[in-house]
Amino acid sequence: MSRGVDVSVVLPAYDEAATIEDTVATTLDALGFFLPAESFEVLVAEDGCTDRTPEIAARLAREDRRVKHVHSDDRLGRGGALERAFRTAAGETLVYFDTDLATDMSHLEELVESVRSGEADIATGSRLLAASEADRPAKRDVPSRTYNGLVRLFLSSSVHDHQCGFKAFDREVLESLLDDIDDEHWFWDTELLVRAQRAGYRVKEFPVAWTPKGDTKVDFVRDVLGMGSAVLRTWWQLAVAPRITRRVTLVAGTLLTILAIGLMTQYLDVGTVLEEMRAADPALVAAAALVYALSWPVRGARYRDILDELGFTEGVGFLTGAVFISQTGNLVFPARAGDAVRAYVVKTRRRVPYPTGFASLAVERVFDLLTITLLAGVVLMGLAATGITSLSGLGATVASGNQSGRTAILVASGVGLAAIVAVAAIVASARSDRNLVRRGIRRFSTDAYADRVAGVIERFVGDIQAVANDRRAFARVGATSLLIWTLDVVTALLVFAAFDVSLPLGTLIAVGFFAVSVGNLAKVLPLSPGGIGLYEGAFSLLVVGLTPVATPVALGAAIVDHFVKNVVTVIGGVAAMLVLNVSLTTAVEEGREVETTPTE
Repeated sequence: MSRGVDVSVVLPAYDEAATIEDTVATTLDALGFFLPAESFEVLVAEDGCTDRTPEIAARLAREDRRVKHVHSDDRLGRGGALERAFRTAAGETLVYFDTDLATDMSHLEELVESVRSGEADIATGSRLLAASEADRPAKRDVPSRTYNGLVRLFLSSSVHDHQCGFKAFDREVLESLLDDIDDEHWFWDTELLVRAQRAGYRVKEFPVAWTPKGDTKVDFVRDVLGMGSAVLRTWWQLAVAPRITRRVTLVAGTLLTILAIGLMTQYLDVGTVLEEMRAADPALVAAAALVYALSWPVRGARYRDILDELGFTEGVGFLTGAVFISQTGNLVFPARAGDAVRAYVVKTRRRVPYPTGFASLAVERVFDLLTITLLAGVVLMGLAATGITSLSGLGATVASGNQSGRTAILVASGVGLAAIVAVAAIVASARSDRNLVRRGIRRFSTDAYADRVAGVIERFVGDIQAVANDRRAFARVGATSLLIWTLDVVTALLVFAAFDVSLPLGTLIAVGFFAVSVGNLAKVLPLSPGGIGLYEGAFSLLVVGLTPVATPVALGAAIVDHFVKNVVTVIGGVAAMLVLNVSLTTAVEEGREVETTPTE
């Protein structure tokens, strides 16, 4: 490649067989008008074309040494194709424009010289400035102005037209930005301009004359939605995520818990609740703690079976400790930070790769949600069959309850429904030769972030299938999950009985199973550390609505039940941290880092 090349122009080409030859010729003539001979090159960034574009581009490169052909068998997306070509280009000033030449080529000299002269780090044409001449139909103009308005609003950009395909970059500046750009398709331009402004680079926007040439290749349903999601993703990355430190999440979670407790005082006599708690039978409470402690080795055994199906064999003792530590992390830190802790522990102590650690957690969560949902559904049918309640009666119970309880029930219903839908999707995907996950996501977005999400979901589904395809493993993990949550319910029933509720044994068991199952579903979302508030709200609302038990008694039982389980968890977690020499805060910080960029 010639050392004298100063300006490199990239033409992103996807199925441009009808026009690419004329476009290259026009581009060479336009560059030759104001640049010395041999000081420029034109790269055809051919992006997984299905027509004769690759053949034509290869021929043009053979016939003129100023033309380069950058070929790709796979579709990289416009941004991906541009980035690949820019990395192979020789020039210090890098330029690209759309191959339809919708922007008048009389502006090319201003575009190139704005960067080449050092006036700007990045230059971009604009169809939306007052002096611009752009005759665009409403069906293209209105969505474009709406999109650019959202970018200016959410991402604090001063640029008016982010998507104009007519841009130039200083090579050093572009290379400093490329590694941070996540998108590989239509949002690539926008993200680059936004990040450039955030980094303090000089961006020049100037008016151009622009005439539409044929139909746009942007899908105004799929791609506009995709770019909308990319705007929100970038806003989160740039404006929100840097502010969400461990201290902020801990304070926010604590405040949510305090708020939930404060709201309870508006509809409860706290003194009565405390009095009922003091009257509870301590022997039954101690028995409840013992039963709950027995569930932890079962959790370790289940985790062993899951990891075994994913190709890693570990001992039950170590894995029980890892589960203890991760659940302690979920109690101490909000947003289920303990899940990342477990991946950190099994990686650092047993060299289980991070992707496998996160995948095994995903498998475990699905079995948990399915088991709890199954328990709640079966017991609800039993309640209806015995006449204790009906669907209409349950609806009336929820409607007449307090706001905290109604919110908890709503969350539980949503989580249960989501679990059922997720399993249905997994089963459908397992029985189909088609990639249903990626196909479904691409109906809404084709950007790189959507592909990344699709990849995560595919791995998640694949790991679920790895366990589900082995009937014996599936049955073993399912049986241990049922035992774990049965012991969880028995713990609650013993605490409930400690309050001398004077209910028939059948009603106590049925309502207890239902209330505990729904309460556990309610606390799945990481709205507060350990789900404090949501669990108690759902449990007490259902118990009061379905039995003669008074609200102070039901709430007292829920609080003691949750407290017993949390105390057992923390004691086990502290012991496991001492034995395994694990720092919880270090594990949380390290786990969060790999959660955002999981590697080996």
